[in-house]
Amino acid sequence: MSVDLSNKVFAAITAVGGYIPQNKRTNFDLEQVCDTSDEWIIKRTGIKERRILEEELATSDMAVRAIQDLVSQFGKNLQDVDAILVATSTPDMPMPATANIIADKLNIKTAWAFDINAACSGFLYALDMGASLVETGRYKNVLIVGADNISTYVDIHDRSTNILFGDGAGVVWLEPSKEGGVIDALLQSNGSGRDFLNIEAGGSLYPLDRPDVDITDKMYLKQDGKTVFKHAVQSMSDACLNVLKRNNLTVDDVNWLVPHQANQRIIDAVGRSINIAEGKTLSNIEYLGNTIAATIPLCIWENLKQIKTGDLVMLTAFGAGFSWGASLFRWMI
Repeated sequence: MSVDLSNKVFAAITAVGGYIPQNKRTNFDLEQVCDTSDEWIIKRTGIKERRILEEELATSDMAVRAIQDLVSQFGKNLQDVDAILVATSTPDMPMPATANIIADKLNIKTAWAFDINAACSGFLYALDMGASLVETGRYKNVLIVGADNISTYVDIHDRSTNILFGDGAGVVWLEPSKEGGVIDALLQSNGSGRDFLNIEAGGSLYPLDRPDVDITDKMYLKQDGKTVFKHAVQSMSDACLNVLKRNNLTVDDVNWLVPHQANQRIIDAVGRSINIAEGKTLSNIEYLGNTIAATIPLCIWENLKQIKTGDLVMLTAFGAGFSWGASLFRWMI
């Protein structure tokens, strides 16, 4: 059954911002600390370098700079912000929410601000929740942030993770539109995948001072690459095709696919699986790596000149949990 959009109030993306740290961790740098090579890393991941945040800074600092970039580029007034939703797996601290810290640093006094942790799917989760807030009419201007300082949790000597992950922050501004915006989203999760991609220590199960467990190894990000690859390709592909089907669309209607930047082989495999035309998939993984919740907004930010008003854009992601999904929207900038 078709979806009647004639009277719909859409949540439209009206501004985008981004920030990436200056420090780089190249494949040559990794060759010095573990058994790997530039050729091996590029062949398996498509990544040449990733950005690493300075030790004295935190996730909120990147988010603030991304929001400031948005304001500078699009002339937005932060005092108009009604809500700030921050997708992150690497908050500044367990409490308060990083969104609260960001609001304070930007002198935003009355916005509803909170964090969402859905790992690499976090930005899609936050985008759909933010769109729902706008669609109700109760919120007019909503910031959706994806930001992660994941290098803090990467063991520099573990080549199953050190080759993949980098730091960064991206943000979009949502506001009401009668013309177009977020059309639909399908978001799902399955906690049975938690053993294949996780950071175990630091929560209530393995607190940092738990006396009966050596948590040293549990403090770092762990990943079963083969299992994650298999589930990521299948889940992202299915989500994309299901969203298109229930909106009476085909992949040929999509102008741009912006997938989570997990691994170039995953990105390519999803493109083949849904049969999207060559040249329609956007990627920036080569020089940024996997920035967790920041990958999708950063990829949009870096490709603003390519995306045109009226384009149909599909987002898809997969992350720890497992969590996954796809989102479809009409570009209105």
